[in-house]
Amino acid sequence: KLWEKNRITPHILVMTATPIPRTLAMTLYGDLETSILDEMPPGRKPILTRQIYEQDIHKVYRFLHQQIADRRQIYVVYPLIQDSETLDLKNLMDGFEVLKKEFPAPGYRLAMLHGQMKHQEKDETMNLFLQKKIDILVATTVIEVGVDVPTASVMVIENAERFGLSQLHQLRGRVGRGGDQSYCILVSKRELSADARKRISTMVRTSDGFEIAEADL
Repeated sequence: KLWEKNRITPHILVMTATPIPRTLAMTLYGDLETSILDEMPPGRKPILTRQIYEQDIHKVYRFLHQQIADRRQIYVVYPLIQDSETLDLKNLMDGFEVLKKEFPAPGYRLAMLHGQMKHQEKDETMNLFLQKKIDILVATTVIEVGVDVPTASVMVIENAERFGLSQLHQLRGRVGRGGDQSYCILVSKRELSADARKRISTMVRTSDGFEIAEADL
């Protein structure tokens, strides 16, 4: 509006998709005029976010079967690639084996994506997912940014209590990029710290990036 009023053409346009504390600070202390885009693109629906305790994961699997039957695609994100002796967290390798039994070939197509894979392997896997040749992409947070698959409708995040708000918000943003109703399922332990419970309840309550950034800050 300022540009229109004064007919000023900006020399630099700084844009951020997610108002995490770092980018908020850059905007506030960088002496920049700000414009806020707080509307969803036309045709998109708000993402429904739910918390599920890990003891009830079978309910999630039933839902995923239904989504795949409706020709939707799914992300399942784990905090670790392999088992850790020091951290009691779910890991991608074990999770992939569990999912292969729950969604067996050839009826279902699964693939892994993580940071230890070669760049070419990651590109090939993402291209197959984009071409709808993979039903479930089992991944780490390498999919947090730069992934745009309109037919992906479900984001399942294991050990959601161990992720920060900014990461959870970024991961959730990988779905809901088409016209279909999309879902984010936060799978957590039942025993949670007060801080973790607050983070998850914030994610369930709102998809407003500004409110989430304020809580994160």
